[in-house]
Amino acid sequence: MAMTLNAIAFQSPKRPSFALPPLPTTRRSPTLCMASSLRSASKDVETVKKPLSPPREVHVQVTHSMPPEKVEIFKSLEGWAEDNLLVHLKPVEKCWQPQDFLPDPSSDGFHDQVKELRERAKEIPDEYFVVLVGDMVTEEALPTYQTMINTLDGVRDETGASPTPWAVWTRAWTAEENRHGDLLNKYLYLSGRVDMKQIEKTIQYLIGSGMDPRTENNPYLGFIYTSFQERATFVSHGNTARLAREHGDMKLAQICGTIAADEKRHETAYTKITEKLFEIDPDATVLAFADMMRKKIAMPAHLMYDGRDDNLFDNFSAVAQRLGIYTAKDYADILEHLVKRWQVSQLKGLSAEGLEAQDYVCSLPPRIRKLQERAQTRAKQGPRIPFSWIHDREVQL
Repeated sequence: MAMTLNAIAFQSPKRPSFALPPLPTTRRSPTLCMASSLRSASKDVETVKKPLSPPREVHVQVTHSMPPEKVEIFKSLEGWAEDNLLVHLKPVEKCWQPQDFLPDPSSDGFHDQVKELRERAKEIPDEYFVVLVGDMVTEEALPTYQTMINTLDGVRDETGASPTPWAVWTRAWTAEENRHGDLLNKYLYLSGRVDMKQIEKTIQYLIGSGMDPRTENNPYLGFIYTSFQERATFVSHGNTARLAREHGDMKLAQICGTIAADEKRHETAYTKITEKLFEIDPDATVLAFADMMRKKIAMPAHLMYDGRDDNLFDNFSAVAQRLGIYTAKDYADILEHLVKRWQVSQLKGLSAEGLEAQDYVCSLPPRIRKLQERAQTRAKQGPRIPFSWIHDREVQL
């Protein structure tokens, strides 16, 4: 993810970020390896080389920013979570499984089914496969996301098999999400359109690199992040479903649409948690909301790398933006949706800092849209570059 020496990182108009409004910025230097993030605009970026990490930039790591007494709020919400959060999980026996959408390897017609799948895939352009691979790689880095949630104070799974509702939710959410990458991975393998070894290397690099959501072990920040991200993945998978239909592959459209439906259900759960926090602790919650939006919501795969392209995430994001899979407009729309969903403009009894945060988040969506419109008028057609995921065939950014 591109980075500047301040707390706000925007992308250039030619290469918009998958999660950020595309505005001018400094391009990442490929010599920067494993650095950490800025807590404030005055702090310099640190660069620390790690032998197993690709060239990348993260922020100075801030940890345990939530006051210890706030942990008791989440302990007190365990009963609420039992009744209101776990209802958004489905029993395993009622869940779809990847095999429901794929050729049956035990069937006599397996080879014919694979041939049909590959024939449909031939009609889909390379640029679509770049985005579909990027989405699949993002889903396959699930171990990182479970790890991230288990960094959050007051809600983490303390033992690996904790019976608390927070821990049960995290494990079961992970189990449901695990089907997404599994299904997309198998589809791409059978399609014959992609370089699976390069994709597998990208997944290994990404899981090894982790992610830098800047949530500071703080569940106020963490649940705002997950609320935003689940809606973003719902939008992205929904749009890949739409394009698959346009390209005539109804089975692939069904696959992407089914994954999108899962993401929507998970979004509902995470936004419900944050809604509860606004109800019982509005000041701290609106401050957390403003904090996350000032930092910008980084997509979970922003440290993506394939062993070759130091700007792989930016390039993948540019293709997604051009195809309308996930755009700066979507970013603003998601923010506006959450502001309305949580009724942020109607919060009462806030501190002076809380009022400032309230005004900031409520006024941000139109500001983002205005900046995006200006950037679009200056945007030039992107270059064509090779993607290792599709055997180095070139795609326009």
